[in-house]
Amino acid sequence: MRNRTSMKAHTKILLAAASLAALAASWNAAADAGHDDAPTAASGNGPQRLPDGSVFLPKPAQRQIGVRTLVAEAGALPRSHALSGKVTLDPNAGGKVQALVAGRIAAGPQGLPEVGQAVKKGQVLAWVAPALAPIEHANQQAQLAELTAAHALAVKRLARLQALRDTVPRKEIETAESELASLEARVRAVGGGLARRDALTAPVTGVIASSNAVAGQVVDARELVFEIVDPERLRIEALAYDAGIAADVAGASLAVGQTRVPLDFIGAARSLREQALPMAFAARGDALARLAVGQPVEVFVHTRSAVQGVRVPAASVLKNPANQTIVWVKTAPERFAPRLVTVEPLDGASVAVTAGLAAGERVVTQAATLVNQIR
Repeated sequence: MRNRTSMKAHTKILLAAASLAALAASWNAAADAGHDDAPTAASGNGPQRLPDGSVFLPKPAQRQIGVRTLVAEAGALPRSHALSGKVTLDPNAGGKVQALVAGRIAAGPQGLPEVGQAVKKGQVLAWVAPALAPIEHANQQAQLAELTAAHALAVKRLARLQALRDTVPRKEIETAESELASLEARVRAVGGGLARRDALTAPVTGVIASSNAVAGQVVDARELVFEIVDPERLRIEALAYDAGIAADVAGASLAVGQTRVPLDFIGAARSLREQALPMAFAARGDALARLAVGQPVEVFVHTRSAVQGVRVPAASVLKNPANQTIVWVKTAPERFAPRLVTVEPLDGASVAVTAGLAAGERVVTQAATLVNQIR
């Protein structure tokens, strides 16, 4: 009898609990119906930053942003130094056109050349009409008039002597002929000096890098008028504050965009400039056409010593919110983890990771910045 009573009580408790659960469910449904504009929860299948700092990136998203990875391979890499430099003229493939005398510029046979125009060696680019003071110009004209009159007298005197050839000694006729020839040369020299123009010719074949010429412009002697450069043959000058680098150069390179341009080491100066040692490098190639004379560049000088590390593209090296150097490593098909690394320069296009990255790990080489921005 007592067991039946306890069972009935237990059944009543269960029914009451079920009723309360149903009431709570109906109340929640009503509350949700009154807040239809509430934001929905984010889907767990999209790209997201996980609590441990790694990134979950599904395969479709990887294909959409173009993620590419590279297996890290450790090895001996040349120790490099990044030096500040600038682009300069090749003295054998470029030149400067300067005025020899002060005067007024006039257009050449094909007009004044413009920046970027191709020119050939010996081509007349412009003329400079010498500027003379009025008194100097008047003196030259007076001298030309005297020489012209003396020339006319010499012509008449030679004609009379030749008419008396049989009675006049031969040496007098020869003297008159010599005086006439001398006067003719002097007249031509003075007359040519009055009308002479200084021709500005191209010293080499190339393109006009800079032009300071305008028709009618007055220039001084030794003033730079044109600068000509061969865009495929340039010089790179770098400044080394450690003189020991010049004695341990094994090679050098220059990064032009994504293109690596090798450089040939010419030599180093024997005197300091601004407490640095200038080093000269020769550069050739089509990629140099994107450089301009005087443009600052970064030169990577490779030494004979080596460093153990992993070569990765420079675009793979990023900064985290704490301003630490990191690379992203693919740890699973859809998961990427950051690695704190230590890097050294190589050639501008690549860097050497000396710590923080193990051989065999897959480093993100493309779209690393997009992976780093996922939150």
